[in-house]
Amino acid sequence: MRVIDIIKQADKTLFSFELLPPLRGNSIASIYKVIDPLMDFNPSFINVTYHQEEVVYKKHPSGLLEKKTIRKRPGTVAISAAIKNKYTSVEVVPHLICGGFSKEETEYALIDFHYLGIDNILALRGDAPKNLRAFQPEGNGHSYANDLVSQIAEMNNGKFLDDEMQHTFKTNFCIGVAGYPEKHIEAPNMATDLTYLKKKIDAGAEFIITQMFFDNTKYFSFVDACRKEGISVPIIPGMKPICTMRELTALPQIFYIDIPERLSKEIQKCTSNEDVFKAGIEWGIEQSKELLDNGVPVLHYFTVGISENIRQIAKAIF
Repeated sequence: MRVIDIIKQADKTLFSFELLPPLRGNSIASIYKVIDPLMDFNPSFINVTYHQEEVVYKKHPSGLLEKKTIRKRPGTVAISAAIKNKYTSVEVVPHLICGGFSKEETEYALIDFHYLGIDNILALRGDAPKNLRAFQPEGNGHSYANDLVSQIAEMNNGKFLDDEMQHTFKTNFCIGVAGYPEKHIEAPNMATDLTYLKKKIDAGAEFIITQMFFDNTKYFSFVDACRKEGISVPIIPGMKPICTMRELTALPQIFYIDIPERLSKEIQKCTSNEDVFKAGIEWGIEQSKELLDNGVPVLHYFTVGISENIRQIAKAIF
């Protein structure tokens, strides 16, 4: 079922979450370990992230460096299929990114998802690999997420890259995209960022999931600004509880987000990561309740490999 239809049919705020594929060499059992504790709260959909290849250098005893290209978290398509097979009541929303994909490879991936009966895609440009300063598209690939959205929308209309193909089938993907309540790092200002977001919606996207945030006023202001820009699709708040002391400084550096002063002071009072974990849950509950009271369509959580904190938040909310 398409996410937009699930939201339209709902008479209350829904619950969903995002998963990371396990590191290469780890079992899919680690995925089920994250999902199982959250099934009691009837998630409407589960997102599965996609990670492109990275370049690493292996140093040999001779001192020479060997350049290697690896994918640390493979398996998005297979994991999506496994979740759909094991948890039949939940929809799967695999991520699809521009980075590392040509347009042809994108088309093949979409055909695979279609054959698997997966009806939803979160279309993202993706970040630059760690070894590059700026994002670089694949040869004959997409530079921007709105172009990826357009390709998916064209397949929904039965249009494939080969114009000479006849009697093509039409896919039925519901396309989601990312939104940034505190502005994407590469956008010069919020107004420009909203213009880019509107392009993705105009290209065919039907819902937005936001980058994580810890200050609900940032989300509410973002929604208001989107509506003024003419963006009317559901805007789903994305949240991640702080788990460790290190995240107090790491999350702003990685995701370019602010930590509210009150939360920062609470974390700084903690004497162990166990205390931080509890404080993160308490903040997540407070944040979720306010969003729930304001009628958000879905509360969406980033698990990042663990779900006990999300389980405790969901238990207090749903």
